[in-house]
Amino acid sequence: MTTSGEKAATKVVLLLIRRMEASFHAALRQRFHVLDFFASGEPLPAFLAAAAAAPEAPRAAIVMGADPARVDTAFLDAVPSLRCVVSLAVGVDFIDLDECARRGVVVANSGRVFSTDVADHAVGMLIDVLRRVSAAERFVRRGLWPLQGDYPLGSKLGGRRVGIVGLGNIGSLLAKRLEAFGCIVYYNSRRPKDSVSYRYFPNVYDLAAECDVLVVACALNKATRHIVDKDVLEALGKDGIIINIGRGANIDEAALVRALKEGRIAGAGLDVFENEPNVPRELLSMGNVVMTPHVAVFTSESMSDHLRDHTIGNLEAFFSGKPLLTPVLPQ
Repeated sequence: MTTSGEKAATKVVLLLIRRMEASFHAALRQRFHVLDFFASGEPLPAFLAAAAAAPEAPRAAIVMGADPARVDTAFLDAVPSLRCVVSLAVGVDFIDLDECARRGVVVANSGRVFSTDVADHAVGMLIDVLRRVSAAERFVRRGLWPLQGDYPLGSKLGGRRVGIVGLGNIGSLLAKRLEAFGCIVYYNSRRPKDSVSYRYFPNVYDLAAECDVLVVACALNKATRHIVDKDVLEALGKDGIIINIGRGANIDEAALVRALKEGRIAGAGLDVFENEPNVPRELLSMGNVVMTPHVAVFTSESMSDHLRDHTIGNLEAFFSGKPLLTPVLPQ
């Protein structure tokens, strides 16, 4: 067991289950003995077995997303020495938090590192859907402007009633941005927040019924899986728009596709999907749908210095016997 006086510079062993930018990787190697899954070329079970059998077994791991590995019972059984898991993402739906807690494995996430980037991306997608930016760009590129004349009008953002599902770090930053555009902000969260004046709705159905736009910015867990279902989409209505920068499974994707095909909602901006990287084929031809490949968190700034420093800070805190910077506990 690492004592409180032990420093991370003693090159403790660290599992890396994530492709890493070169300078980030170098910074980790300076402080830790890194066992890199992608550099090993081995299948994951063989890689984990070799790590567990090493003279000094790893006590911490860096992960991001369910691909290639979920941190579940099988993963933890394979490397029983692990006592810390650091996610490079905000969401930890691919980590079994209850099982980690049962085994005494602490979990940290990326905290606020990506919050401003995701909030910016959500606003960008909403403007794109309303003003038809991507669709109009395709119209120009295809040479249709001189043939068909003016492109159909888009809609303005100002004055829209926007409901935010999940008023955490990202949702709060998003709300401030939307206020600057003149939007009316409502929200749903696990409980009302005394620190804000936005109108609170205890359930998403009632929120959707009062809104022009619904933005999904909540974590994915048992309570929020398909929190936006057929009924919520019906409540949003034929002029409604939905934006998802949370997790794909926050929305019933099959119900969303049907609602878009049948014109029961007006459009969507989607950065996340239920079965990434697979996207429903029906969405690919819809001009009222803007899609990005789960990149709302990724900017060159956030993925380099900010994330690197935050991740190393969490690891050094763990190996020094101090509290994690951004601990995640079971709900």
